[in-house]
Amino acid sequence: MIRKIICSSVGVVTVLTSVSQPQKLAEKPNVIVFLADDLGWHDLSCTGSRYFETPNIDRLARSGVRFTNAYAACAVCSPTRASIQTGRYPARLGVTDWIRARFQVNTPLLKAPQPFEENGSQKLRTPSNPYWMELGETTLAEVFRKSGYFTGHIGKWHLGPDDFYPEKQGYDLNIAGCDMGQPVNYFDPYRDEKGVGFPNLKPRKQGEFLVDRLADELKTVIKDHHNQPFFINMCDYAVHTPLMAKPDLVNKYKQKPTVDGQKNPVYAAMIESMDQAVGLMMQTLEENELLENTIIIFLSDNGGLLGPTDNSPLRSGKGFPYEGGIRIPMIVSWKGKVMEDQQIDLPVSTIDVMPTLCGLTQTPIPETEIDGRDISPAIKGKKMKNAPLYWHFPHYRVGGVVPYSIIRDGNWKLIRNYEGKRFELYDLKNDPSETTDLADHMVNRVEQLDQKLSVWLNSVHARMPELKK
Repeated sequence: MIRKIICSSVGVVTVLTSVSQPQKLAEKPNVIVFLADDLGWHDLSCTGSRYFETPNIDRLARSGVRFTNAYAACAVCSPTRASIQTGRYPARLGVTDWIRARFQVNTPLLKAPQPFEENGSQKLRTPSNPYWMELGETTLAEVFRKSGYFTGHIGKWHLGPDDFYPEKQGYDLNIAGCDMGQPVNYFDPYRDEKGVGFPNLKPRKQGEFLVDRLADELKTVIKDHHNQPFFINMCDYAVHTPLMAKPDLVNKYKQKPTVDGQKNPVYAAMIESMDQAVGLMMQTLEENELLENTIIIFLSDNGGLLGPTDNSPLRSGKGFPYEGGIRIPMIVSWKGKVMEDQQIDLPVSTIDVMPTLCGLTQTPIPETEIDGRDISPAIKGKKMKNAPLYWHFPHYRVGGVVPYSIIRDGNWKLIRNYEGKRFELYDLKNDPSETTDLADHMVNRVEQLDQKLSVWLNSVHARMPELKK
């Protein structure tokens, strides 16, 4: 299919025309996006962990390509999830922090929050985060449904309350997707002592582990819809807190010595359960003769949470502007159609998921501003040029995180802080651990990158923090 597109200096892609017809439904490949929660860049065997065991995900990596410079569009979950669904930056969407569930706010979710948060004694008032992703956004599900796909969501949604659930955003089926960002209990009946639990996942077997339950639901959905093209958004709640796992796996990892700072046996057991879910998915596809006609993308929504894991050699973790907070594992597999057992160092982002899947499936991209780009040529072995990547987090966060914006351009990364030291500059090629801040020594480089960052912030109409009067 031939498309005419415009790429501006800030990387926005606007589709103007689509001049070929979609593939016949029988020829359309299936698509599964398997999204882990809080899984760190270094948490897989294939990304270098010597403590965690992930044989099935490793097999998936060998069957496709692994991006070593893949990024979440935000260092926390909801904005990244919105970017995957829309191909748009969180700053453009207005969803720049994790979305509060109904039991986490004091006001009704039927109305938007006040425009700004005053933040107590902090110096800045910061933009309030909305309680949902707007229905007017075009999602992956709506794109694929329009092309004749069955669309299913399983697991974590975290993009708004009832009126903004997956079934309101283009999904034919929704299993366990709600406003909750984490389970209160990983074991059936998945409720706490107050009765808080999933409103749309009925208990079925006392003590059943949530990761196993969702994996079984995925198996059923694949089998039920194997005769038509399907898009499944499989979003595991693991490995988000609370840390809970099956006792036999926990005991297994208690016998292993600490390696590279990774030592939590419960977290390790959760990772292995998720890996088993990936194994069951691949087995189900093979049994239904679908593996060679299914595109699988495996990735995480942000960096690993400090404490449960160690993201070394990357600096810091979830919520922080450093590499440990935003760099993620990302694997793309399509048996026989993309390169196998290859690593790609091209910097990519979760905003690239939508246009890439559209490119691989020859599905028309929405006729709106898409910030991501189609990286399918790289997946098929072609060289692609670097494009700048951006982040905007205009909020405070525990751990001393102040509002920030980031640009990565080539190997250079500039962090603009809105409180404290204004700029941090890192050469990621020579200093991937971000140990040496070059901002005071390379003023011209800082000015060039900061100008690009300002142009981008204006182009996406980013909401900015303000000094209190």
